[in-house]
Amino acid sequence: MNKKLNLAVASAVLAMGASAAQAGIIIPAGDWTIDINGNVNAYYIYNNSSDSNTIEGGLANTQGSNGDNSSAINTGLLPSWLGVSGKTRANDLDVGFTISFQPGASTTGSLQGGGSTENRQAFLTFGDKSWGSIKIGKDLGVFGSDAILNDMTLLGVGSQGLVGTSGGTTTTLGRIGTGYMYADWHGQIAYSSPNWNGFDFTVAIENPWNTLNLSSSSAASTGNQEMPAFSGKLGYAWGGDFSGKVWAEGWTQQVDGIDNGIGGTDSEDARVFGIGAKVGFGDFDLVGYYYDGTGVGTTDLLMDGFYADSNGNVKKRDSDGGYIQGTYKLGNTKLGLSWGESNLDEAGGENSDNLVKKNEMWTAGVYHALTKNLNLVAEYSQVTAENQAGDENDSDIISAGAILFF
Repeated sequence: MNKKLNLAVASAVLAMGASAAQAGIIIPAGDWTIDINGNVNAYYIYNNSSDSNTIEGGLANTQGSNGDNSSAINTGLLPSWLGVSGKTRANDLDVGFTISFQPGASTTGSLQGGGSTENRQAFLTFGDKSWGSIKIGKDLGVFGSDAILNDMTLLGVGSQGLVGTSGGTTTTLGRIGTGYMYADWHGQIAYSSPNWNGFDFTVAIENPWNTLNLSSSSAASTGNQEMPAFSGKLGYAWGGDFSGKVWAEGWTQQVDGIDNGIGGTDSEDARVFGIGAKVGFGDFDLVGYYYDGTGVGTTDLLMDGFYADSNGNVKKRDSDGGYIQGTYKLGNTKLGLSWGESNLDEAGGENSDNLVKKNEMWTAGVYHALTKNLNLVAEYSQVTAENQAGDENDSDIISAGAILFF
């Protein structure tokens, strides 16, 4: 049977080449074919933090009350996953649905039922290979999706980031915020074209968001948003001995109700563009990605993207970043090395010393396919966060665990 995993899991396996072809649990049900699929993963995470500077939006862990070192058991960047999908053909249309939920592996203390649970997917699709397909519901966002799905830490841990050493959240951060913006999970109506000799594109309207700020100097937005967000992606893929894919993408939203700090509100647009490429020759793969935006902030869309000065003028902060990654497959083992950073600039006239300026991460990883379904993973990551005044926090993260696909 062919592999019938949900988008995130399937793309993770394809991007890493970690396992041979797999299939979910396929159940014929009248005119429908039902697929139950997913993964289970967990990792031991050891963190060493050398500093405790104030960096609002910094992704390096800081020293705790018990010293430099701490341990946790948690799921990695890709959450444990249980998905149910169905498909049928009716009236010359391919019709389908996907619903999934993601239980966490962490606990916050004794007598705990355990970690967070999320519901990341609930969408329907319909279309035909002659004209494309339409998706309606909640799924992975269009912008940033290729960046995260080609990130080798998707099968591991990467940055422990905001998870904290006591656990209690669903996933780690991988390279989110240290090389790309988080694609996140959006309510959306999206159209995807057919594949024209390697070319394809997707355009979507997405649920609009208010700001999500970690810095006390950031301007927050509240209330309803008048307009949706808009996103799109264009790609070209080719095969052969030298195979690969290139893509370009964009996202924009008008953000209403931004607090100007003197009792009023303002509206500003936020936008971001990205380009990326993945090429492969034999057992070697290379990935490169870059993004540039204004008003979108850093780490997640609309996080710390706006600032209001003392005169009530709302200003946009510029941001950019990217990552480069190389992997080499040696038998059933894949070795990987990657580096990336995300940068956030102060707005004109701003002086927010504690605001994050840069989050940077180096990662080295080993991903071994013990069976066609079971992968053992070990990673070392060094994360550096710097604020606008030049103060830094550093954390070293060692992780080891396993991920099982079904």
